[in-house]
Amino acid sequence: MEHTHCLIIGSGPAGFTAAIYTGRADLHPLVYEGMQPGGQLTITTEIENFPGYPEGISGTDMMADLRKQALRFGAEVRTGYIVEADLSARPFHLTDDHGNIIEADTVVIATGASAKWIGLDSEKKFYGQGVSACATCDGYFYKNQEVLVVGGGDTACEEANYLSTLCSKVYLVHRRDELRASKSMQHKVLSNPKIEMLWSSRIHEICGDDLDGVTGVEVEDIKTGSLRHIDLSGVFVAIGHKPNTDFLKGQVELDEQGYIKVNSPHAATNIPGVFAAGDVCDPHYRQAIVAAGKGCTAAMDVERFLQNN
Repeated sequence: MEHTHCLIIGSGPAGFTAAIYTGRADLHPLVYEGMQPGGQLTITTEIENFPGYPEGISGTDMMADLRKQALRFGAEVRTGYIVEADLSARPFHLTDDHGNIIEADTVVIATGASAKWIGLDSEKKFYGQGVSACATCDGYFYKNQEVLVVGGGDTACEEANYLSTLCSKVYLVHRRDELRASKSMQHKVLSNPKIEMLWSSRIHEICGDDLDGVTGVEVEDIKTGSLRHIDLSGVFVAIGHKPNTDFLKGQVELDEQGYIKVNSPHAATNIPGVFAAGDVCDPHYRQAIVAAGKGCTAAMDVERFLQNN
């Protein structure tokens, strides 16, 4: 069994920012990279809205920069992920995928949230080449082009409305014959002349090639089984996210959507000494810059907690 003052679970913007700050505080944090080292940014297109990169940067390169900075300040970054956590008493005991047990005075949970996908092979093939789960992140690349959004809740409607400010036309595909979004959000979508509703429909196939990425979709009418081909450049899947908290087994208090509850504006959870940052506790923004800021918050909360306990 090994001991650390601060165990950080996750290596996205929140995790590495927490590592930078706790490293500079001489806490020598231990970071587990998780099942997706670098987080979701490593599989996105070019990032143009993160401050400090005026020419834009790939998600992989940006996360490599954050990793180097964390290492510079004494963080230990370890390949692997946490499979089990006992948070019933301090110091906490956490087990990684190799069976190693880590004894930690504090824990920062920065495991993020995974987008829910339709499940098509073509969806996987064109992810990052026309298929996205974040209109705010990638919508700018489709200015004056036609795109499609999948979903029927508030998130899908928000994505469609946002894209309509950039794109020439937005199709919104929903499996039912009415939206699940709030009434006000439904009104915004249904009264928007740039949004065309495709009711009782689903994506049958995403079309494209290796050179151009997505070039169109085939949409199936669920009631009749008929197919309609639509030429377009981008597909935005907005059917929800799942916070990556299974390993906690309900030890930390979650909201009705499964996101970790924090004592905002702080990063403290209901368990003293356990903090959360990034998408794992943020159902609203899901932006790298917000996650990085919350990683800073978590790290400063960790330092103050250790000073007082």
